[in-house]
Amino acid sequence: MAHPFQFGFQDAASPVMEELLYFHDHTLMVVLLISVFVLYIIMGMVTTKLTNKFILDSQEIEIVWTLLPALILVFIALPSLRILYLTDEINQPWLTIKTIGHQWYWSYEYTDYNSFSFDSYMIPSQDLLPGQFRLLETDHRMVVPVESPVRMLISADDVLHSWAIPSLGIKVDAVPGRLNQMGLMINRSGVFYGQCSEICGANHSFMPIVVEAVPQEHFKSWSTLMLKNT
Repeated sequence: MAHPFQFGFQDAASPVMEELLYFHDHTLMVVLLISVFVLYIIMGMVTTKLTNKFILDSQEIEIVWTLLPALILVFIALPSLRILYLTDEINQPWLTIKTIGHQWYWSYEYTDYNSFSFDSYMIPSQDLLPGQFRLLETDHRMVVPVESPVRMLISADDVLHSWAIPSLGIKVDAVPGRLNQMGLMINRSGVFYGQCSEICGANHSFMPIVVEAVPQEHFKSWSTLMLKNT
């Protein structure tokens, strides 16, 4: 969960988000080094007249400033591609959950384990309990087991939506008539909040996402209870 006046990302709760945080710091350091180097050259040219024929008209310099940006891009692209394939990889999922976006709520279908489904609506401000977050709490949370690979199948019933949770490093478009897939594994217990990240209509800001990660024993008890109530 984000904090007031927070700078940077939320604390990572999944391996993918940990990799994204590392990549962010890696890229930021590259940008910082480039900025310092360019600033040094500019200040040198302004203050000490760091200009001569070798710098202004040199085939060697032209080769360097052509190849160097290409090498920097490769240096950034390699870890980026690694994370891209990591987010797409799903190895023997323990559970499959289908998420469908509607105007303006989410519905969840558990098909692999005690097949059942439910809708998740935002709790109105006047019905919130002490400690609950305005515009983020839902009447039914999506519950998943900790440290278990989960396959998310995401689609929409009417218009474009986007299922996004910042602390898990997940943002998948929900497209009508199309089924998008994303792997999810949460490495610690807790409650994680997200919102629809696609402008989907008048109540776009009123369809939050709440994912609760619990131990497998608690998940089995919860799923059994949900099955009895359906």
